[in-house]
Amino acid sequence: MLHCYQLCGFNIVLDINSGAIHSVDSVTYDVISMYTFILDGKDKDVLISRVMEKYKNTTRNDILQIITDVENLINSGSLYSPDVFAHIAENKKAFNLKALCLNVSHVCNMTCEYCFAIPTTPTISTNPTSSTNPTDPTSHTTSSTTLTNPTNPTTPTDPTTLMTLETAKKAINFLVENSGKINTLDIDFFGGEPLLNWSVVKDTVMYAREIERKIGKKFRFTLTTNGLLIDDDVIDFCNKEMHNVVFSLDGREDTHNKMRKLPSGSGSYEAVVDKIKRFVETRRGKGYYIRGTYTQENMDFVNDILHLADLGFKEISLEPAVKGQAKNDKTHTFSLADLPKLFRQYETLAIEMQRRESLNRGFNFYHYNLDLENGPCVHKRIAGCGVGTEYMAVAPNGDLYPCHQFIDDKRFLLGNVFSGVNNLYLREEFGRTNIYTKDECKDCWACFYCSGGCAANAYYSSGNISKVDEIGCALFKKRMECAIMMKFS
Repeated sequence: MLHCYQLCGFNIVLDINSGAIHSVDSVTYDVISMYTFILDGKDKDVLISRVMEKYKNTTRNDILQIITDVENLINSGSLYSPDVFAHIAENKKAFNLKALCLNVSHVCNMTCEYCFAIPTTPTISTNPTSSTNPTDPTSHTTSSTTLTNPTNPTTPTDPTTLMTLETAKKAINFLVENSGKINTLDIDFFGGEPLLNWSVVKDTVMYAREIERKIGKKFRFTLTTNGLLIDDDVIDFCNKEMHNVVFSLDGREDTHNKMRKLPSGSGSYEAVVDKIKRFVETRRGKGYYIRGTYTQENMDFVNDILHLADLGFKEISLEPAVKGQAKNDKTHTFSLADLPKLFRQYETLAIEMQRRESLNRGFNFYHYNLDLENGPCVHKRIAGCGVGTEYMAVAPNGDLYPCHQFIDDKRFLLGNVFSGVNNLYLREEFGRTNIYTKDECKDCWACFYCSGGCAANAYYSSGNISKVDEIGCALFKKRMECAIMMKFS
């Protein structure tokens, strides 16, 4: 299977199964694109006549030489190569955990309108809202707690909103006990806002460090924060212990303030931007990401990415708003009609990134970070992030879910860190799902790059984890085309 496309003056040919990528001239591009004539048993003259008709100055011998070159590539396995990975997907892997996302806080000191977990109209409450009908696909269980004073919060003690240290330690033990021979284990502190439960975060890290020597395994920690509660203690501790810190910042001040608001209704940009800049500076530009979200409010999101770059940030990710369990949001998420405009934005970004790189002002955009030499292993390329099998999320009360986007959706409850996984059928359902079980992926050129896409996005857009999120899929393919093109620039 091939994927041929033209972008920014480049003619690019991808051989999907081998991973080989070719940048060719226009004549060769058309010969390769039409080579199926020969593969289908037709005479070479059919192809030659069509190419000569288009390229008047190209001779028959020129085209015959190109055909010979194409056939050499085919024989070497870098064009029209067969799929040799299907059998790997059929081999069932052991369910060994590599990572946990600890939702240490289901309270937040912001009221972000696009949040996939918290309703868009938050209420001030210390009790979680809960579904009376877990089988209702529109129902969910999630905390709607917000705080009236985000800089000096009084946090509730309800164990369904703040994880206790006992539960966090049990989660660490659960990960260790179910990790098999995996030596490096990842923990992501998430929320809500995890800094609202900062003492538990610190004590959990210290507990993990204490047992590292005993168990012969290594922990890597990530903190995801909106930045409001950053102080010297947070900075010092994270710089010692956190492998990565993810900061939520959406771009330009107006863009950020429209979506990421304080409980008072005012924007949060001024309250966080200098804190985040200072934090990043202390990390010497490494081990962090600026992670923003774009919506229909800022479909010119390239300007937000460039604003973040102009602030001095070098590691940037900006994701499209997606439908989550808490709402069917048509205000901030996208439709198929939006795709052409979004595609142009990604192309514009690629061109501008190339220009800035030539001026020694380059930066990394997460979705354009493509390692063609040392990328993910075959298993990951087939099955993705390991949702529900190698990776799980833990709610404040210890309940286990396939990932953080499924948390508190009782249809996806796997078990609890105190009792283990008891919904074996659900775990196996996630384990069975891969690019060979998804009809949309079987003949898709990007399948080995996206690994079938996000299961949560697929479910909340289509109702089935074995489907794909159609819009997310289209955006991913455009990003891959841009990222690959940039490798040749």
